[in-house]
Amino acid sequence: MKNVLQTERLTLRCLVGADAPFILGLLNDPAWIRYIGDRGVRTLEAARGYLEDRIISMYRKFGFGLWMVELKSGGKPAGICGLVKRDTLPEVDLGFAFMPEYRGLGYAYESALAVREHAVGALGMPRLLAITSPVNADSVRLLERLGFALEREMPWAGDEKDVVSVYAFAP
Repeated sequence: MKNVLQTERLTLRCLVGADAPFILGLLNDPAWIRYIGDRGVRTLEAARGYLEDRIISMYRKFGFGLWMVELKSGGKPAGICGLVKRDTLPEVDLGFAFMPEYRGLGYAYESALAVREHAVGALGMPRLLAITSPVNADSVRLLERLGFALEREMPWAGDEKDVVSVYAFAP
């Protein structure tokens, strides 16, 4: 498992097929379903397919993607954080999601700040985007704390009723 980034308390590493149980739990967390969307992943086999098709394939294609966020002390998986290239956005998107027991502890900020700095510094990205549900107050606050500013709202997944807020960061 390739480590990508380290912070004071966290290690960010590439996800692998063996992470399917964690991904299954994360994708079925009520907050994920409410704010990100139901991916219909209900089995370990489907979680392995999701990992391969949506995350691991991005590593091969772009050299980045969403990474597992683990606690340095004990190696417990807490969430995911990383970079996503979406067909629906002109620039790379900073994404994050954490299991309920790891929210409110500063891990999302710590990992997202490291990813933002990696994107701008090591990868030379002149600008980053981030999307969130307009009603996800915790994500909005985190993005603003990271220096992202609201750029626009747009329909998501072709549904005029499903709107996301698009935030932008340019150093």
